[in-house]
Amino acid sequence: MNEKGMMKEEFIGMKVRIEKCTDPSLQGMEGVVIDETRNMMVIESREGIKKVAKKIATFNIGGFTIDGRKINYRPEDRIRKIK
Repeated sequence: MNEKGMMKEEFIGMKVRIEKCTDPSLQGMEGVVIDETRNMMVIESREGIKKVAKKIATFNIGGFTIDGRKINYRPEDRIRKIK
């Protein structure tokens, strides 16, 4: 699988790490994606449940680094729109 293939996957239930973020308190956070909307990822981490705006973060999901701006779609639309 490549990065584009990963971007088409369902993220709920996957482990995620925030690589870069404009909010320094979120950078480096690790957890499991428990929900996803058009603009947000809801992540359950050791610190609790956090909502992270996709457009301000770069995520590491499944070993791939994914820019949140590239996946800023509803999950059902993202699967169709990413080519």
